[in-house]
Amino acid sequence: MSKSTSAPSVTRIALASFIGTAIEFYDFYIYGMAAALVIGPVFFPGGDPTAQALSAFLTFSVAFLTRPLGATLFGHFGDRIGRKTTLVVSLLVMGISTTLIGVLPGYDAIGAWAPALLCLLRFGQGIGLGGEWGGAALLATENAPAGKRGWYGMFPQLGPPAGFLLATGSFLLLAHFLNEQEFKDWGWRIPFLASSVLVMIGLYVRLALAETPVFAKLLQQHQQVSMPLKEILKSHTASLALGAMAMVVCYALFYISTVFSLSYGTTRWKSRVSSFSACCAWPSCLWPPPRRCPPGQAIVSAEDPFC
Repeated sequence: MSKSTSAPSVTRIALASFIGTAIEFYDFYIYGMAAALVIGPVFFPGGDPTAQALSAFLTFSVAFLTRPLGATLFGHFGDRIGRKTTLVVSLLVMGISTTLIGVLPGYDAIGAWAPALLCLLRFGQGIGLGGEWGGAALLATENAPAGKRGWYGMFPQLGPPAGFLLATGSFLLLAHFLNEQEFKDWGWRIPFLASSVLVMIGLYVRLALAETPVFAKLLQQHQQVSMPLKEILKSHTASLALGAMAMVVCYALFYISTVFSLSYGTTRWKSRVSSFSACCAWPSCLWPPPRRCPPGQAIVSAEDPFC
């Protein structure tokens, strides 16, 4: 095995792990902003504004329910067939779902099929994002030299705030250059369609990578775990539960201060979308720092993917 294959550059690893999380969280965040602003009137036009907002947030919640399923699914195959393949598939699932939302007709065009298909595509977004973050962390840390796993594990953690700022910036520009009716009719779809371009860039970067050295060694030694989820539940139930609850608190605070506040501010307070979107960008500065691993702790994919 050549040196370039077994030890890819830090720049390539950083870009491959960062760009995927940035793109997928961009896709996730633009839906949150669209749910706060236009999903209700476009896909649930029959009710009053409160009912429309609740229906829009209900579709937003679908992806949160399916993210654990996506993590389980892609985690299983990532430990069975490889990190690179599953990361490429997760990026495709997310990108295709997001782009299709951008071309999905509203309720006025196809009736009840519109919200039903919207929920289906949100299901796809949740599956894709569920497989992305853990896989990107493995891509970075399993390429890291000894003593550098915490540093390499930082790169995918920079993706979510970058994706949020990109999503917020896109809606800021649209709100600035379009009037309210243009934004509702077609403007909100532009960030979703732009996702297809970002996904192609991400695929180009990731397809150029080889499998991680750690997993390649496991393949050579035929040491793949047959049921990764069973191993985690058997040996790491407490850590899994604590980590899940910690992230619930983090995401609850984050989305209350961004998505819900954007909906509340633009409807109840009648604030301009451009002004309130700028205010909502600040939580990205509070994104949790990357986790540091104890010195000398080895990577075991079926146990702790970060160390």
